[in-house]
Amino acid sequence: MRPNASRRPGEWIGRYVKRRLDAIGSDALDVALLTHFHPDHMGDVEVDSPPSRFGNYRLSGITDVAEVVPIRRMIDRGYPQYDYPAGRHDATMENYRAFVASAPRGMRTEAFAVGSTTQLGPQREPSSAFPSISVRNLAANGVVWSGRGDTTVAHFPPPATLTAEAQPDENMCSLALRVRYGAFGYYAGGDLTDSTDDGLAPWRDIETPVAQACGPVDVAAVDHHGYYDAGGPGFVRSLRPRVFVLQAWHATHPALSTLERLYSTHLFAGERDVFATALVPAAAAVNDRFVARLKSTAGHIVVRVAPGGASYDVAIIDDTDESDRILTTFGPYAAHSASPVLIPPA
Repeated sequence: MRPNASRRPGEWIGRYVKRRLDAIGSDALDVALLTHFHPDHMGDVEVDSPPSRFGNYRLSGITDVAEVVPIRRMIDRGYPQYDYPAGRHDATMENYRAFVASAPRGMRTEAFAVGSTTQLGPQREPSSAFPSISVRNLAANGVVWSGRGDTTVAHFPPPATLTAEAQPDENMCSLALRVRYGAFGYYAGGDLTDSTDDGLAPWRDIETPVAQACGPVDVAAVDHHGYYDAGGPGFVRSLRPRVFVLQAWHATHPALSTLERLYSTHLFAGERDVFATALVPAAAAVNDRFVARLKSTAGHIVVRVAPGGASYDVAIIDDTDESDRILTTFGPYAAHSASPVLIPPA
């Protein structure tokens, strides 16, 4: 854990967010997005998790963040029923439900609206004041933006037609979005995957249609930490970013085959840089043939877009303490992603 184990991960994240908000004179987080309901993304409630000061729930992950900084709007894939593809009632999920019900410090919760460009975006002024900024909600729960207007397509079979073992898993239900500012584009898709059970269930590759709906971007967060079941050829070919960000923290992050695809010039031509947040020694050993090519293997990765969106740079921030010291900067890169989506014709 970075910086160290003296605090819970959510506390460290909340403190990092608070420093960023303090720097711009803000006292609350306008929007928090929860991509899906897994402990490494939302927190993991245990018997010794402390209670909140603001409601009848315990602190871990996102609830720890909300304890440090108020969250005005909470957006997730399941509100209000939390029953797709089936209801979950483990301690962590029940705690999250209690968090939402408590509405700490006036927090509002809403479901991610796939296809929308109005749910997210500028928060303090009308979107018309910033015509070069847009946030497209690409996918959630297997529903994907069609590429036309705000319409969507459901890629998963109805749950009633599947056995309990064949239901979409939590990672597959992750939400995804694309941010554009001028010519700059950014993609994030949580833990989306492309595994089809060796071809037995093609519909389980949700990563590819989401990437096709997104189209080219400048910076892409690699799905599912670069695990063996993500960062597939359709993902790389469709997004073709200049910068890949690997949110690595485990011995299996990334898989060697995934890293090979990220660098593959067969999937798209041109240069690309790959940054990793925390490449552990075991992962470095497995990926030895590519490690020297990684631009970073530790630290916060901050993408800073120039006013107007024509260029951006990538800063690596020291994560061993709270100094927020810039270790190195890459760029500027020219932004180029304002181009059509790649959805095949119907």
